[in-house]
Amino acid sequence: MDVVGTYQAFMSRYLSLRNDWGTAIDVAGILVLTGLLDLVTRGLFAWLHRKVLKTRNLWDDALYRSVNGPLQVLLWIGGISIAIVLATSSNYAWRDYVPPARGILITLTMVWFFFRLIATIEKNALARAARRNDKLDATSADAIAKLVRAVTLIIAGLVLLDQFGVSPSGLLAFSGVGGIAVGFAARDMLANIFGGMTVYMNRPFSVGDWIRSPDRDIEGTVEAIGWRATTVRRFDMRPLYVPNAVFSNVALENPSRMSHRLINETIGLRYQDAAIVPDLVEDIRAMLAADENIDSDQVVLTYLDSLSDSSLDLLVYCYTHTTDWAEYLAVKQGVLQRVQDRIREHGGAISFPTRTLHVPDELVVARARKAGGADDDQQEIDAEKVQSEEKRDVARERASDQGKVGPDDAGEQ
Repeated sequence: MDVVGTYQAFMSRYLSLRNDWGTAIDVAGILVLTGLLDLVTRGLFAWLHRKVLKTRNLWDDALYRSVNGPLQVLLWIGGISIAIVLATSSNYAWRDYVPPARGILITLTMVWFFFRLIATIEKNALARAARRNDKLDATSADAIAKLVRAVTLIIAGLVLLDQFGVSPSGLLAFSGVGGIAVGFAARDMLANIFGGMTVYMNRPFSVGDWIRSPDRDIEGTVEAIGWRATTVRRFDMRPLYVPNAVFSNVALENPSRMSHRLINETIGLRYQDAAIVPDLVEDIRAMLAADENIDSDQVVLTYLDSLSDSSLDLLVYCYTHTTDWAEYLAVKQGVLQRVQDRIREHGGAISFPTRTLHVPDELVVARARKAGGADDDQQEIDAEKVQSEEKRDVARERASDQGKVGPDDAGEQ
């Protein structure tokens, strides 16, 4: 009875105020009620937030984070639109635009809600897959999210057209005729879109993979896969934007998905070390078989491969367990160092390019004789030079003496 009495007292007070203030009290009441509902929903979401944090469910967290915000906007759109209708009479011409405007705002708010829901689900799904080591990758999640967003935008576009008075059925009928012209005008764009769909469905690579194409100058790490183009970060850190249609026509290699890395080296020995080749080959083969970093289940080859111009070439062919580039280089370095140690232990040495020149004996004797004759001639020339020097010294002394004792000298007379 107290609740009924309170309600009757409130209504009587409200009607008396309405008689004094008119529709203004209705507008104020609607806005106050909307504000109260906003506060109630915020408090309810704060309580739900504490509950959601205690669960590991994917959907409740995504729904909470997505609806918190759009729901308050919807409340205010409804409250303000009702207040506008109550505050105005049917004589106002712009009152007819209130329902379409309300429909457009509600549609955009729903698009906002679905976009937030899609993004939250994608983020949570990837995080849960990373924790559980599932096979869900960023490429698949991104493809599904983009597809759902595209469907959401198409549906929202049709709803907005209906709000503006455009019949969706007529638009769909027109699209069948105009689609041919649009297809010819945008065939390159459509080819890229279908190429992107092929990448998403076949999954020849994912975001973060290292790819290269022997047909094109394409090599680097995949950063993003869009509907039109794929962004590849080259190893010189420059971005490369590849149209998706290219991947339908080129051979593509994905080294990121290799199971092993190959060590394929040729080591040259001197020809004078030919006798140690059999024992050396067996020793290297045993060394590779005992190495934990080398996969013995794969092909392991160590043989005398060829006879080169200045070396005996040994083939070292094996696979490493690791596919990491830095770890592979460390394993390869260790293998090559141990191979050098085995060669030195067997008394051999690694060859370097050399060339032996064989000269006939007749040519050697002729060159010796020629060299001997040249020495005799040189000795004769040296003797003549000595004699000529002595003669010049004697002539110089005589000329000096003649300068001291002349014809006027008393002793000479």
